[in-house]
Amino acid sequence: MGNIMEANEKMGKCNTSNRTIIAWVEEQAKLCQPDEIFWCDGSESEKVLLTAEAVDKGILIKLNQEKLPGCYYHRSNPNDVARVEQCTYICTETRDEAGPTNNWAAPKEMYQKLLGLARGSMHGRTMYVVPYLMGPLGSPLTKVGIELTDSIYVVLSMRIMARMGDVAYKHLGNRDDFNRGLHCMLDVNPERRYICHFPQDNTIISVGSAYGGNALLGKKCLALRIGSYLGRKEGWMAEHMLILGVESPTGEKTYVAAAFPSACGKTNFAMMIPPAHFKGWKIWTVGDDIAWMKPGPDGRLYAINPEAGYFGVMPGTNYKSNLNAMKSIQKDTIYTNVALTPDLDVWWEGKDGPPPKECLDWRGNKWTPESKEKAAHPNSRFAAPMINNPMLAPEANDPSGVPISAIIFGGRRADTMPLVFQAFNWIHGVYVGATMGSEMTAAAAGTLGQVRRDPMAMLPFCGYNMGYYFHHWIIMRKLIKYPPRIFHVNWFRKDANGEFLWPGFGENMRVLKWIVDRCKGRANANETPLGWVPGPESFDLGGLEGYTPEKLSQAQTINYEDWRRELLQQDELFMKLYSNLPKEMIFQRELLVSRL
Repeated sequence: MGNIMEANEKMGKCNTSNRTIIAWVEEQAKLCQPDEIFWCDGSESEKVLLTAEAVDKGILIKLNQEKLPGCYYHRSNPNDVARVEQCTYICTETRDEAGPTNNWAAPKEMYQKLLGLARGSMHGRTMYVVPYLMGPLGSPLTKVGIELTDSIYVVLSMRIMARMGDVAYKHLGNRDDFNRGLHCMLDVNPERRYICHFPQDNTIISVGSAYGGNALLGKKCLALRIGSYLGRKEGWMAEHMLILGVESPTGEKTYVAAAFPSACGKTNFAMMIPPAHFKGWKIWTVGDDIAWMKPGPDGRLYAINPEAGYFGVMPGTNYKSNLNAMKSIQKDTIYTNVALTPDLDVWWEGKDGPPPKECLDWRGNKWTPESKEKAAHPNSRFAAPMINNPMLAPEANDPSGVPISAIIFGGRRADTMPLVFQAFNWIHGVYVGATMGSEMTAAAAGTLGQVRRDPMAMLPFCGYNMGYYFHHWIIMRKLIKYPPRIFHVNWFRKDANGEFLWPGFGENMRVLKWIVDRCKGRANANETPLGWVPGPESFDLGGLEGYTPEKLSQAQTINYEDWRRELLQQDELFMKLYSNLPKEMIFQRELLVSRL
């Protein structure tokens, strides 16, 4: 690290006069015993020096700069490749505050355990002080976090994913209400891996992992788990939602937020390219993963994207499935756990073109198309700055946010759930979100393909009791004069032969247009036991070759037998939450039973 200090006398030195921050950093340094403390300022020269350091230490590999300027490659430890829900804790004074869907630990005992693990853990290493903003500078919703980490990979990833550096100190001023985040890699041992949240202290401590949302503390930890707790306390909502803007050929803009579980197409939907049939229509990306929403002075719900980058899943990403994502990752991107080709390019399953004749897989082993293992890990990722997105919404940095007209829920379901329906009203919409189910994916360690309840796609991310969370949604209705309409979609329904009943990707524009038209009072719908569904005359199938109204009808079928089974499965979650479940959810269930 000495070469960094020599390169610039000021670089790495303390760059804040906030006494609370200085005292806290000193206290944590005393605990972790790093050889050096490096205070990050977010400058370009700092990025150059830290990147060179990471390459020198073999943490990053410099990719082919002609093909991928500013791009680097990282391999994580093979035991550290996804979110680890079993190691994630909400530490509140009582178990009830965390609720039955979270792992709970008493703060005093967990602090003791974590501080014991952190003690002396940075000996021989550098502690990086990473100040960052979640949200645009000057927004009333924006929060300041400071992450202390011994991972240079985390520092360089946080530069991409958040507004990192002096901008955070500027926003905070002399206040002390910043999120305190301590991240220690230790020896990356799953036996000593804890991702712990102390909502009442606005504190996060993560040890034993150096991967993704376990280590980039601004992402799921602050933006959702701590954020949801603060939102309930302060009268706003932190949600696992993309935000996009739909612009019609006449220039009319409508903003929607959508909650899908991880690896269920959020990034694809947020960056969708409308098909040729929708000439003149545009989709603008405000955010692809997280929405912070608050009622505005005009009575509508306004949303900001607190992030500054995209942390997307690689497998299946290509020019057909997500053109804008492919354009976004062509420069200044960090690739993690994909395959590395001999000419220092990257490859993953589902990338355009034929697979390489030979490459190194995500573990660094030789791979050929004959190999039994996949070349890229199923949860391999890219971290790319949002400014790379050619369709980044001009409002992405607006401190006021954008007004939300529709909230869309959706999961990955091969049966039962129709392509699209609209909830009858806000409370019914909360029930639809609360009972959401999805087949599990590689984004979290667990059983692939098994349907689990994932309310509002927040099951792994809600920082307090899920029953109270539903109640918060119901209370928010009273604060929003003109609430968004609520919808449910399912792009993944299959027929008896296992074939998808809907083409998905850009064709989802057809569903989105109907949703927008419903919000504007321009589209008809038929009433069903589940909600309002588009009639054959109100759904535009023009230009969709070989796709018949009969197939659409199949994708929209409501099978009463399936739904009776679905209601029994929903009971499992409701029973778990029963002592804190809002009575409105029970009433909504009974109304659905009577309609069926």
